[in-house]
Amino acid sequence: MKAALWHNAKDIRVENIAEPAVGKDEVKIKVAYCGICGSDLHEYLAGPIFIPVNEPHPLSKDKAPIVMGHEFAGEVVEVGEAVTDVKVGDRVTVEPIYSCGKCAACQKGHYNVCEHLGFVGLSGGYGGFAEYSVVPSKMVHKIPDHMTFEQAALVEPTAVAVHAVRQSGLQIGDSAAVFGTGPIGLLVIQAAKAAGASKIIAVEVSPERQEIAKRVGANVVVNPIEVDAVQTIKEHTNGLGVDVAFEVAGIEPTINAAVQSTRSEGNVVNVSIWEKPANIHLNNFILTERRMTSIIGYRNIFPQVIQLIANGQIQASELVTKRIGLNDIVFEGFEALTQSKSQIKILVNPSLLKVF
Repeated sequence: MKAALWHNAKDIRVENIAEPAVGKDEVKIKVAYCGICGSDLHEYLAGPIFIPVNEPHPLSKDKAPIVMGHEFAGEVVEVGEAVTDVKVGDRVTVEPIYSCGKCAACQKGHYNVCEHLGFVGLSGGYGGFAEYSVVPSKMVHKIPDHMTFEQAALVEPTAVAVHAVRQSGLQIGDSAAVFGTGPIGLLVIQAAKAAGASKIIAVEVSPERQEIAKRVGANVVVNPIEVDAVQTIKEHTNGLGVDVAFEVAGIEPTINAAVQSTRSEGNVVNVSIWEKPANIHLNNFILTERRMTSIIGYRNIFPQVIQLIANGQIQASELVTKRIGLNDIVFEGFEALTQSKSQIKILVNPSLLKVF
């Protein structure tokens, strides 16, 4: 089968590899769609970050080169002998977290901060940038009949956004700022709106992404190149700042602006994966009793996110700007996302022969 493998930064290759065999507790999926994630882009541009290179990952037992892709959905084509809750023909999405089940975090159900945390398609395994994937049955979630595979492939990134809003402590009527409106930032806007935020302010430099931010629920859009973002946010919040600020850009100026845009005792939520360290003035927390919450992935939330998308409360498909085949993943996928802010979410269909 064809699969896209990460070999090194700026070195992803579409190769022919053997189809994966199914173990007794595993499920084989014919991949319908797999999204290119910001984390995938980080690995392409500056990796390895999550990808194990020198030593195999302790749970996947794999190291580079690995089959990429962790935002995916498809149809079950085979199940292992011990699998009873999933059958051939089921339509599913995948929750791709590797967790040990034994550490203190896992024991209390917080498997997203497992001591050995990993992700299918980043830490090994058979990711979704392939014709077929095999994953442990516990990672598989059935989707409603009326839900499309395209929507199902967007459950994973939406789960990140919903988890971020849950962990933020945002209450009905609170104000929020979202710094960076890439795919996750745009989903955070929708999740905050669904959670009852009264005012959502998006901070973004790209005109194309500004327009999408308005369309999916931002009440105010601020271009930090044209105006002082901190001052403008305070003008829209009676001089106080927002209750919650979400940093979803992963660069030093935005995290500091997010801090300064948050009211006293407010919460700054870091959603980004960082390629390099950032300098933050801690007195901006200490002197105001602001808090910082950091999130990674999601936990115990996939069924609810599936329903949010299936019910139309979160319009994840609004973010899809292109669908491509596996052979085009480097130039029409990773390079396109690098070169153009007009591209938001690109979905890869391993059976697709052309871009549309």
